[in-house]
Amino acid sequence: MYRTVEVNPVTMERSTTSDTASEKPNPSHHCTGAVQMRIKNANSHHDRLSQSKSMILSENIKVAEPVNRHRRNHSQHNLTLADIITTQDHTVVEKEGYLLKAKIADGGKKLRKNWSTSWIVLTARKMEFYKESKQPALANLKPGYKPECVDLCGARIEWTSEKSSRKNVFQITTVSGNEFLLQSDIDFLILDWFHAIKNAIDRLSKERSCTPRNLEFKLRRSSSIELLNSLDAESKEPKPEHRKSLIFRLNYSASDTNDRNRVKSRLKKFISRRPSLKTLQDKGLIKDQIFGSHLHVVCEHEKSTVPQFVRLCIKAVERRGLDVDGIYRVSGNLATIQKLRFVVNQEEKLNLDDSQWEDIHVVTGALKMFFRELPEPLFPYCFFEQFVEAIKIQDNATRIKSIRSLVKKLPRPNYDTMKILFEHLKKIAAKESVNLMSTQSLGIVFGPTLLRPEKETGNMAVHMLYQNQIVELMLSEYSKIFGSEED
Repeated sequence: MYRTVEVNPVTMERSTTSDTASEKPNPSHHCTGAVQMRIKNANSHHDRLSQSKSMILSENIKVAEPVNRHRRNHSQHNLTLADIITTQDHTVVEKEGYLLKAKIADGGKKLRKNWSTSWIVLTARKMEFYKESKQPALANLKPGYKPECVDLCGARIEWTSEKSSRKNVFQITTVSGNEFLLQSDIDFLILDWFHAIKNAIDRLSKERSCTPRNLEFKLRRSSSIELLNSLDAESKEPKPEHRKSLIFRLNYSASDTNDRNRVKSRLKKFISRRPSLKTLQDKGLIKDQIFGSHLHVVCEHEKSTVPQFVRLCIKAVERRGLDVDGIYRVSGNLATIQKLRFVVNQEEKLNLDDSQWEDIHVVTGALKMFFRELPEPLFPYCFFEQFVEAIKIQDNATRIKSIRSLVKKLPRPNYDTMKILFEHLKKIAAKESVNLMSTQSLGIVFGPTLLRPEKETGNMAVHMLYQNQIVELMLSEYSKIFGSEED
């Protein structure tokens, strides 16, 4: 007896018929039974084709079940209940809503920050960004539309105030080097989003659902051996676009400790071998600056006892500023003063009659700045207490004589500069009726600038009072203090 098995390659259904006309065994065959399989062609309108296969099988051997090689059927039949539950958990929406989003890095490459409103959908494993869509499910139906996805497995989340001037901003960094900023002006809303995303990331790290071992387990269950092999190859050889982000993340690993120590040692050797300031000055690489230098250094550099800048300022003020209201009391434009300071320090040819210095208060402000930035004031520190004790003397003649004696003891650059300055200020005070600057007003302006203690140990208000009185007395009795002994 023969059985004929017909298999439809589309539906994989079998039909078996008996052939009674061939009940006699064929002597040419040594087996007791035969199976003849005819394969129908799905693309043909005929019932049978010429293609056929005959297989002689023993009746004791069970016919093998047809193998279904359709990938869709494989994935459906191989899924267990646990797989279905896990898949549903990963697609369940945990939170959704509007937030401001900015992508600042893609694969480790920095991007220009551009804020936009996005509808954000958070699931157990990922986040999806939709463009102004309140119904992301409908947006997926549009042909070619794909929302931007963020895999939360291995991601980091943290608050940041350096990446944006906006408030309530936190950053999400993925393992692939993508960085996103999320923001909302509503405090409780952004806080709720932060905790929801952080909980999802922590849950993924505990479940370790993103480890290669679990990925291999899931891929083997779905019979995707080719995909598994490609995954193994990718894990061994990282993609070129990801290398930059991986290098960026490993810059501060423990393996670089030796390299950093080596760099530190080289820097220490370089700093220890660098030339001294004097050597650089002798070679002309560093020039002595006027502002901020000691008075005697400036005078030695210019081969004089009075800085040239002081002489130029005094001449300019006496030429066009004696009658200006509030001269030396009114402040000039600070930006212009700093510009003048830069020109003087660069040893450029200075012309105070230039139109950019037409404001006389800029010139007076620069002169006061020069004296204020002296490392040691015009009245040296070692003379401060002596001048204070002299101004305390009740007898006026004795007080003037004591001040004169101290002034004569000053170093030559200090004495000559002080003499030309006070002579100039005396001319300012002589125009008091016009410029409203009396000796008392000039004492208040120049007292703390020209005379100060090295360390503030006492009452600053008392010191300031003595500083003003000393300058006022020297202006009032200029001829007796700076004049010759015969005067």
